[in-house]
Amino acid sequence: MNSVFFKNLGIIDFKEAWDLQEEVLGSIVRCKREKTPTNSHLIFCQHPHVYTLGKSGKKEHLLLNDEELKKRGADFYKINRGGDITYHGPGQLVVYPVLDLDNFFADIHRYLRCLEEVVIRVLLDYGLVGRRLDGATGVWLGDGVLLRKICAMGVRASRWVTMHGLAFNANVDLDYFKNIIPCGISNGGVTSLSKELGEDVDFLKLESLFEFYFKEVFECELI
Repeated sequence: MNSVFFKNLGIIDFKEAWDLQEEVLGSIVRCKREKTPTNSHLIFCQHPHVYTLGKSGKKEHLLLNDEELKKRGADFYKINRGGDITYHGPGQLVVYPVLDLDNFFADIHRYLRCLEEVVIRVLLDYGLVGRRLDGATGVWLGDGVLLRKICAMGVRASRWVTMHGLAFNANVDLDYFKNIIPCGISNGGVTSLSKELGEDVDFLKLESLFEFYFKEVFECELI
């Protein structure tokens, strides 16, 4: 069974967490080049208000200028993950797996589906049925005009080592999503666990459930 080093960083600046991921990814890639054993890592955190734009994203999907960003107390970064624009903020579980997929399965498509599966299993524990959309990544609730996204995903991989990951809306302030066209999708709403359940969720319980199902889906142990 694979071992994955787990760390919960709490609330941390987005750039600081990004730099940490790059550092960890770089160390894993160096080990691979030297043909020495590699370690995988799983990072939990929350971020202060920030909008991030992926490589395939369009800046016009951010509906705020620099002055308006400042008024909202939010930062903005164009980053090296896949996907379009998304928002991170307090009350959102952000998960960054930095995994050497050569130790699991060298298949990015399968990796994304496994991350979605973890979220879907967590949602079931809250009595909610998560679903995938063809041609998209992430997890939604409902369908048709009631379709609403609860988890956004965007990843990068180098030599089969992953970084970035997913953002699972728990007790997050959904008003911040009104300032973007989330993930470039203008015809779908955004939701959170607290909105769906009508009350704030216990964040520690959510983190614990995510740990449990991550271990189950990826058949690993967390250290």
